[in-house]
Order: sequence, then structure tokens, then C-alpha cells
Amino acid sequence: MTASPRVTIGLPVYNAEKFLAVALDSILAQTYADFVLIISDNGSTDRTAEICHAYCARDQRIRYFCNEKNLGAAPNFNRVFALASTEYFKWAPYDDLLAPEFLARCVEILDQHPTVVLCYSRAEIIDEQGNYVVDYDPGPATNSRKPAERFRNLILHPEYAIQQMGVMRSAVLKQTVLHGSYPSSDEVLLAELALRGEFYEIPDRLYLYRRHGEQSTSVNQQRARIIFFDTAMTRKITLPKWMYLFAGLGVIQRVPLDWRARGSGYLTMARWVFILPHLRALIKDVLIALSQIIARVARGGRMSE
Repeated sequence: MTASPRVTIGLPVYNAEKFLAVALDSILAQTYADFVLIISDNGSTDRTAEICHAYCARDQRIRYFCNEKNLGAAPNFNRVFALASTEYFKWAPYDDLLAPEFLARCVEILDQHPTVVLCYSRAEIIDEQGNYVVDYDPGPATNSRKPAERFRNLILHPEYAIQQMGVMRSAVLKQTVLHGSYPSSDEVLLAELALRGEFYEIPDRLYLYRRHGEQSTSVNQQRARIIFFDTAMTRKITLPKWMYLFAGLGVIQRVPLDWRARGSGYLTMARWVFILPHLRALIKDVLIALSQIIARVARGGRMSE
């Protein structure tokens, strides 16, 4: 590592002992070594801190921080970026793996293509034991030269959103909303990045995406998912689908766009609203919020917004 490394890898963790060591090994095995690894521990209660301290003692590129309490996934993802000060940035989940050349290939692309804001690779999906399951080409298509088309594809046809685990330009990422305190905020973040610049997909499968039962997508109950993303929401009345909608609209308003691209963005969000599952969720949010307000009024409690 140089005195001023070019890349920060941000690793937010919480009770990550099951997969953390192999994830750290894959990061430290990168052929591109000019990086700093920032770990933000969300107050883990298992062996996560012990594992992190052991790796810190082995490699001076690792910096470990521990939150006093569990902030939730979104604030912790944002915190590792807030602690970064390098030209390029990459989020790294505690359960996924990287091929040794992943970082080198991504940095090379960003160095060669100044209009590219995010570089990622095709992937393989692995299971809980690390066994190969299937090849995966991250979707939807983000290779259009038109920002509004990239935005539309990401909003209307979201998938696993693993593009966010690629390498990004920190200066551009700083202009975004980062991760919001609601489910699927990573889709809005990617959509905003797509408005601000081009994505580049490396055709080789350099990313290993692990599917297992402890991921946020495995949390079925909507209320539990909200708290998973931000523990500050525990006692609040929330409308998560509306938060997604307003965040998407806010992105279109905030990013410098010509009138055609801006109009296309608003049309995309209108189309999103009328996708049946989204429309049902928006209505359900309102009904749940109204029932919670009525219940609190009946109890004489104070409403939180």
C-alpha cells in the first residue's frame, strides 16, 4: 500500500463470523494491492470483532471501527464510505468473494475510461458452502449511452443489484443519496449513478455472489426488513414503498439533466407506480400507517413520523 492508496474497500459487518474470514482472504489476495480496507462493525455479538482484530494484526491496510450500537445495514454501509478518502471506492459484503484480479481489472477500466463511474464484472452464484450454483450476468442492461435509458432499466427491471459491489468513482458517489433507510434503496442508488455516468461490465466472472438464508432478501416480513435497514425506524410509522418512490423522484430532480431525460425519468417513475405489485404495496403502506395512527391515538400515545 502506498502512502495515499487509490482505492478504499468498505466492509460493513454485523455478526459475520460465518463467512468473514474467507471474504477477507479474497480481498487480501487481490493482485492490485494499493488499497485500504475499512471495516465498520455494527456492534456484533459473535466472534466478528475477534476475527477483525486478528486480520488487522496481519495486514496494515486494514482499519477496524466498531459502532456503539447496531445502526442498521444502510447507515453502516454509508459509514464505511464516509470514512473513505480515496479516488475509487468499493463496497464489499462479508459473504461474497472476489477473484484475485477483480480490483486490478476494475481500476484499469476506470483509469482508461473517464466517463465510466462504475465498473463491475459478471458473476457466479455460490451456495452457503461456497459451491458453484450457476453463472449470473448482472441485470438489467446498463450499457446504453442514454442516461434515461439506463435509469429506466434499473428502476423497472431490478435484479440482485450486485453492480453496487463494483468499483466506483468516489467523487461521483458523494453526489448521490447513498443507501436509504428502506428496502431496495440500492436500486435507487444504482439508478442515480446511471444518470451521472456510464457503467462498464467486465465479461469475465470475477465476482462470487453467495446466496444464503441470512441475507436481507430472506427477511420476509416488511416491518422486519425496515428495521434491518435502519434500527432508528423501530418506533416510527413508515411508508417504505413511498420512500422508494420519493427517493426516485428526488434523484431525477437533483441530477443535472436535459428536459428530455428528466421527462423520461418522471415517466419511468409513473410506470413504476402502476406495476401491480408496487401499486398494491403503496396502498398497503397507507393502510398500515393509518391503522398504526389509529391504534396510537386510541392508546393515547404519541405519533412518530
